[in-house]
Amino acid sequence: MNTFDLQGKHIVLGLTGGVACYKAAQLCRDLQREGATVQVVMTEAATHFITEVTMQALSGRPVFTSQWDARPDNNMAHIHLSREADAVLIAPCSADFIAKLAQGRADELLSLLCLARPLESTPLLLSPAMNREMWSHPATQRNLDQVAADGAVVLGVGTGDQACGETGDGRMLEPADIVTELIAHFQPKRLTGRKVLVTAGPTFEAIDPVRGITNHSSGKMGFAIARAAQEAGAEVLLIAGPVQLPTPHGVQRVDVVSAQDMMAATQQALPWATVLIATAAVADWRPASASQQKIKKDGSGEVPDLHFVENPDILKSAAQSARAQAGELYCVGFAAESQDLVANAQHKRARKGVPLLVGNIGPTAFGRDDNQLILVDAQGVTELPRASKLLLARQLVAELARRLDPLKAA
Repeated sequence: MNTFDLQGKHIVLGLTGGVACYKAAQLCRDLQREGATVQVVMTEAATHFITEVTMQALSGRPVFTSQWDARPDNNMAHIHLSREADAVLIAPCSADFIAKLAQGRADELLSLLCLARPLESTPLLLSPAMNREMWSHPATQRNLDQVAADGAVVLGVGTGDQACGETGDGRMLEPADIVTELIAHFQPKRLTGRKVLVTAGPTFEAIDPVRGITNHSSGKMGFAIARAAQEAGAEVLLIAGPVQLPTPHGVQRVDVVSAQDMMAATQQALPWATVLIATAAVADWRPASASQQKIKKDGSGEVPDLHFVENPDILKSAAQSARAQAGELYCVGFAAESQDLVANAQHKRARKGVPLLVGNIGPTAFGRDDNQLILVDAQGVTELPRASKLLLARQLVAELARRLDPLKAA
């Protein structure tokens, strides 16, 4: 689902020499699908891996390759292109080009454009791509440190098979991850320095080896919150029940199955966290004992007699911890109700002892890409109208930041 987070943004997409240029075609498309306009600038080396014709067809704009290009009215392509850009994104960014940037060299259009861009208003993002030995070489790492010190944003690299036949670090990130990083760069860094722990998804309580009790939670709201918190500058740990969702880029993930598993993982992470956002739809009860073999019907019509015990209360336990009581851990709860949302959410907030509780109607939210929320605190109830879950997650992050640091948020 495209969120058009780059609507109105003009991105200069720079390509340098490397086989990862093939990914630039998809990257250009993905940037446009998020609402951006894309101006491609290529080094001479890049043209050996992908053609100007391809990139012009995809971007819908003439491709620039030479500092002597006379098309701009002022005949200064490096000035013209850099002044129009909201960001300059180099993907792939070769080891040679990183070295150029570290040394301040400007012997062709793309490096000249990077050097001429306004530092305060035009960010430079680099997505490296190279052989694993080149990536780990001290000279490359020294150059990366230098360009970062000079203000560039160095994105990470992937690990896996490389075109040369070797395996290791140095692969260019996938286009979707690069777009996510670019979108995150434009988001306000409201949670910088915070360590956010998010629980998400359902739990599965086994009855026997093939059956169990669960619920309709898809985990999408929790995953959106994890992404929004990471975008806002926080370190994020996501504890996820059994869901089939990709991990938000830049977020650390721990997978669990049962409520007891989630409780153990949460307790282990709580000393690290400064914020807990408990979105998971944790089962309230579990079978007292799971059968070691499948429970089979015998044709008698008799139904197995199942006994249940209450699961641990993860949120309440965290809210009553010494760190939470001392103000070192801020706890946010979620309530998925089927009726009387406001009354039930207010009651749950009081019962759990949390400063903020987020409520929604479960049947209208589970599995969907949109939602509507209420925020319940000591001052009353605030409604967040129906929107995409990612937009709601960003709104929740903004509210959370305001509560954590009112002066900074103001």
